[in-house]
Amino acid sequence: MIFNLAATPRELAISLIILMTVFIFVRALRSKGRKQVSPPGPPSFPIIGNLLQLGDHPYLTFMEMRKKYGDVFLLKLGMVPVVVVNGVEMVKQVLLKDGEQFAGRPNMHTFSFLAEGKSLSFSVNYGESWKAHKKIASNALRTFSKAEAKSSTCSCLLEEHVTEEASELVKVFVDLTSKNGSFEPRSAITCAVANVVCALCFGKRYDHSDEEFLRIVKTNDDLLKASSIANPADFIPCFRYLPLRIINAPREFYQALNQFIGKHVQDHLTTYDKDHIRDITDALINTCHNKYAATKTATLNDDQIISTVSDLFGAGFETVSTCLYWSFLYLIHYPDIQAKIQEEIGRNIGLRPPRFEDRKFLPYTEAFINEVFRHVSFIPLTIPHCTTADTTLNGYFIPRKTCIFINMYQVNHDETIWDTPNLFRPERFLNENRELNKSLVEKVLIFGMGIRKCLGEDVARNEIFIFITTVLQQLKLKKCPSVELDLTPTYGLTMKPKPYQLQAELHPLRSLST
Repeated sequence: MIFNLAATPRELAISLIILMTVFIFVRALRSKGRKQVSPPGPPSFPIIGNLLQLGDHPYLTFMEMRKKYGDVFLLKLGMVPVVVVNGVEMVKQVLLKDGEQFAGRPNMHTFSFLAEGKSLSFSVNYGESWKAHKKIASNALRTFSKAEAKSSTCSCLLEEHVTEEASELVKVFVDLTSKNGSFEPRSAITCAVANVVCALCFGKRYDHSDEEFLRIVKTNDDLLKASSIANPADFIPCFRYLPLRIINAPREFYQALNQFIGKHVQDHLTTYDKDHIRDITDALINTCHNKYAATKTATLNDDQIISTVSDLFGAGFETVSTCLYWSFLYLIHYPDIQAKIQEEIGRNIGLRPPRFEDRKFLPYTEAFINEVFRHVSFIPLTIPHCTTADTTLNGYFIPRKTCIFINMYQVNHDETIWDTPNLFRPERFLNENRELNKSLVEKVLIFGMGIRKCLGEDVARNEIFIFITTVLQQLKLKKCPSVELDLTPTYGLTMKPKPYQLQAELHPLRSLST
């Protein structure tokens, strides 16, 4: 026996040391064994991993894999291990509860060209500098995107510019219908939304026929057509040198966008006047030049100003234009829903221009917008995350620098949250008093959540509301007779509907307001 009542103090000490050593060794083995339990997942091929198993719609493939492997499972995309996260509780743990441990970004080839790798949204470096950078960007965006922020120095308020561009979009729709009988609305929508972002960031708008402006819009379309969340160049390094469109499109787009934004930022640096802050770019420059502010908080250099404007440009451009493109398709596919929205507009605001504050008076319209977000889930996966430290998730060990995919589409179609999730039904967001159910709205995932949540959510929601209400206040949208509409998305960085035609008739609300 180790313990003997007659043992000497020396023997007792040796016995205690041996016992403690064995205890520590056993506990270390158990702990190591626990840490080494990796998430389950499908077998993979050499070099390409599971890339060929993703199919045309990876988010749906992930939902099928979830049935076998659970909410958290492991894939190999090319040479890179990727953990896929489904289920609202696991998603909340990754983005909220343990957000710091999952707040990194993987070093991906596709996004390395955005603002020459200095992008806030795609930055792989998460830390105090990143937090200060995000705070500066958030403050600048908030200053020019709130209706109550009007002052003599703020000539570029979001509400004013959205209202102007929405009215212009109505005219474009009418002209296109008059000339062609029907039209494909994507280009008009994209130009209108891009003009709002340009006004917000640069204090100017472009004509829809401006060549420089249209080149950026077209390059963005080319990028989205050629790209996906599983670009092989991100996971198999040798692919980066192949002359393939899917490889080169991101480089071409980001270089064109960087040049476009860099030119405007340089113009602002030359013409900057601290007593006349014109737009977001001026606000960012002002922060950098304000010595008192710089002693209190971190500041930005000129390259970081360009990268921040690039982030805000992207955040306010693609999400809004894609949502509107889907919304008009749903409105002509479900004319009864369109009629309900127009009745609500006529009853509550008539023919006066809609404002941000009207959102609380139009709950059915808000419900429709949220149901488009949920049902389409046109951003099905978050931008990939990366672990900042060794951690665990759902009992599995996740090493530092592991790439994380978060399946927002699955959460938006989870049968434990949504009744008949594949059915498009705006009424699901209204309570028994026909008021907006805000707790249910919060369950919709389209802008992400937590640390890496999209900066532009409030801007996007307000902008989408104004565009939809202004168009439906003045126009009735119709599908072309005898043409079947296809709601199946085309997969990419954001999911777009297939091209469709619509017709626009004038003033459906005139009789309602008299």
